[in-house]
Amino acid sequence: MAMIVLLVATRKGAWIFRADTARTSWQVEGPHFLGHIISHLVLDPRDRTTLLAAAKTGHLGPTIFRSIDRGNTWQEATSPPGFAQASVDKTGRTVDHTFWLTPAHGNEPHVWYAGTSPQGLFRSEDDGVTWAPFSTINDDPQYREWMGSEKDGTPDGPKLHSIIVDPRDPKHLYFGMSGGGVHESLDHGRTWRVLISGMDVVDGFGFDAANPTFHDPHCLRMCPSNPDRLYQQNHCGIYRIDRPSDSWIRIGRNMPKEIGDIGFPITVHPRDDKTAWVFPMDGTQVWPRTSPDGKPAVYTTHDAGETWQRQDAGMPKEQAWWTVKRQAMCCDNHDPVGLYFGTTSGELWISQDEGENWECIARRLPEIYAVEALTL
Repeated sequence: MAMIVLLVATRKGAWIFRADTARTSWQVEGPHFLGHIISHLVLDPRDRTTLLAAAKTGHLGPTIFRSIDRGNTWQEATSPPGFAQASVDKTGRTVDHTFWLTPAHGNEPHVWYAGTSPQGLFRSEDDGVTWAPFSTINDDPQYREWMGSEKDGTPDGPKLHSIIVDPRDPKHLYFGMSGGGVHESLDHGRTWRVLISGMDVVDGFGFDAANPTFHDPHCLRMCPSNPDRLYQQNHCGIYRIDRPSDSWIRIGRNMPKEIGDIGFPITVHPRDDKTAWVFPMDGTQVWPRTSPDGKPAVYTTHDAGETWQRQDAGMPKEQAWWTVKRQAMCCDNHDPVGLYFGTTSGELWISQDEGENWECIARRLPEIYAVEALTL
C-alpha cells in the first residue's frame, strides 16, 4: 500500500510522519538525534531507502548521518563536507553546518550534492559516506568575493542552497547563494554563469544590482512538469524565469500591497507549471520575520504569477506570529496535491486540497527547519 512520508528537520532533532494516501491519520516516529540541529533530512528517490541527515551535533560540530533502512539505524559520515585546510586566501574557513542536501541525477546512483554555511558546494559519490569539494567555486577568488564574509547574510550565517539537477541532463545544475545570487552550470560544474538579470536589490543602500554579492535568493524551485521554468522566492520579491531567457520576471508585484512579496519558501505544483505557493512574512522595518500582522496565510497562483489568492482556511485569524523557513514548505504528487509546512513555533500544517483548507497535525515540536514529502 502506498504511504505518504513527511521528513521533519528541527532545531532539536528530526521526526518522521507517515500516513496512507488518504492523509487523514498520521503516525509519528522520533525524535531522531534529539538535541542535534538538523538542517535537512532527505530520502533518496532513486532507491527509496537511503536517508541523509545534515546535522550539527552541539560541541562535536557539523556532520552527515546516513541510514540505509529508512531511519531505523544511522551511521555518521567518515568524511563530512569540509573546506581545504588552507584555502587560496588563507582564511582557513571551516564548515559551521551543512544546510542543503540534493540527490544527483537518476543515472548517477549514490551521488549527492551538499551546500554549506559558510557557503560551499560539496559532492559525495558513495551515498554520503565521504564528501569532497565540488567544482572550483569554494576557493575561486571571484566567488569568495560574492559569498561575502562568514558573518554576512542570514542571522546564522550565509548559505549555499537550492541545489537543483535538471532531470533531463545531469550536467545541468543550479544553486543559490545567500548572498551571491543564482548560478547555473551546463558542464557538470566545470564552469558557472550568474543568473541575476531582472533581479532587484534592497532599496536605499546604494547597492549595485549588477554585483551578485548583493543578491539574496531565499529559495529556488524547478517545475517538475516543465524544467525550463523556475520560480524564486528572493529577499527582494517573488520571481519566475522561463528558459532559454536569462532574465527573471518579478511576479510578486502582483501580490496584495498590504502583504508584499517577501518570504522564504516557495513550492511548485508537480504537474502544473502555472501553479505555485508561497508563505509571505513581514519584511518591513527591522524584518521581524513573522506572519504579516500576526495573520498567517499561504498565497497561491494558478497563472504563473499574474494573480495571487489567499489561502488561510483553518489557520489562526490573529495573534499567530510564526513564519516558515525556506526549506520548510513542500508538496506531494497526489491528486489533489497535498501541501505541508512547518513553522518557527514547531507546528506542522497540512492541506489535502491544494491549500483550500488547512489543519495542524503536530504542535510543540522544536523550531522546524525543513519539511520534505514523498510517497513510498
